[in-house]
Amino acid sequence: MELKRVVVTGLGTINPLGNSIDEFWRNLKDGVSGAAPITKFDASKHRTHFACEVNGFDAADFMERKDARRYDLYTQYALATSQLAMSDSGLDLDKIDRDRVGVIWGAGIGGLQTFFDEARAYKDENPRFTPFFIPKMIANIAGGLISIQYGFRGPNFTTVSACASASHALIEAFNLIRLGKTKIMVSGGSEAAINEAGIAGFNSMRAISTRNDDPKTASRPFDKGRDGFVMGEGSGALILEEYENAVERGAKIYGEIIGGAMSADAFHMTAPDPDGKGATLVMKWAIEDAGLKPEDIDYVNVHGTSTPLGDIAEPKAIIKVFGEHVYKLSISATKSMTGHLLGAAGAVESIASILALKNGIIPPTINHFTDDPEIDNNLDFTFNKAKKRDINIALSNTFGFGGHNATIVFKKF
Repeated sequence: MELKRVVVTGLGTINPLGNSIDEFWRNLKDGVSGAAPITKFDASKHRTHFACEVNGFDAADFMERKDARRYDLYTQYALATSQLAMSDSGLDLDKIDRDRVGVIWGAGIGGLQTFFDEARAYKDENPRFTPFFIPKMIANIAGGLISIQYGFRGPNFTTVSACASASHALIEAFNLIRLGKTKIMVSGGSEAAINEAGIAGFNSMRAISTRNDDPKTASRPFDKGRDGFVMGEGSGALILEEYENAVERGAKIYGEIIGGAMSADAFHMTAPDPDGKGATLVMKWAIEDAGLKPEDIDYVNVHGTSTPLGDIAEPKAIIKVFGEHVYKLSISATKSMTGHLLGAAGAVESIASILALKNGIIPPTINHFTDDPEIDNNLDFTFNKAKKRDINIALSNTFGFGGHNATIVFKKF
């Protein structure tokens, strides 16, 4: 069958670098770090005292206060960014068939703050749980509430695959449109795990940085001195649309999605395959799905978390996929600035990739001080400073605990 073309017609984000697309892009290309001491709770008793928090967010700007009290912060972020993306898309709700619009959302954890608060209250104060406990906590509720808000009756579900969640959501939304099952999809991801449980849990795994003396330089992808990722939070939402539908209504088009793939490491609960086997497969399959060759790719927005093992495995996989062309690629790890948004990472990094294509600028990988001899430093990691480059095709990689891998291919429009 003939596959439909899929374009991106709306963007919205709330993340540590900004609460709008313009603010996010400005700080991203300027190499601004979103890391700072944690303000949400007293982190002094934990090994890590800092994170990349969202600043200046007020749920009341997007919903009634009584409704906000019924939603976990991850859901508030989802509703807010979907509103921003819908507004940006220019879609007229009175002129679209809402039976043909769906929502696929990603969340790695869901309502962690709600779960922690209710369990603590049950133990210390009140032997009852609020009736909102379950609907506030479950990871699928954000996508459900987005559809309720707009009356979208098309396909609706949530992907939960740790740090690959939002990318899996976007790939599934893309597939539904190109197969002709829907015309328009709202997709992305949200996460809000900067709380006592989130920090303590990742500390106990020794997964996050403890560079408390210098938070802004703590996220150091591919640097010899990296000691773990920096926790981030926030959300990204994208409006995906069938190309013909977008053209017919005169929509603004940011870029095109032309391929996507998924794979598994089948190796370890939390560690990546040291040879990058799953990462190699997912990039290879995504490029094939887009009908391209490796030499057609200009830019890779890598998973690049600043973890000791992950930052070795991913470049190995990239070298295997791209061969000699690898030295012509531009590569960058935007988590060096945003921190790791967990289940929302794939959405925010997809937005970064689309904006890089649109503006001809590769965002930097900041905080590089010392080369790691275990990494091929002849690769162009765009260290410390953005670079102008006319790029046509970009890949966005996200890999999650459990060995979940997802790669999306974007094309300049």
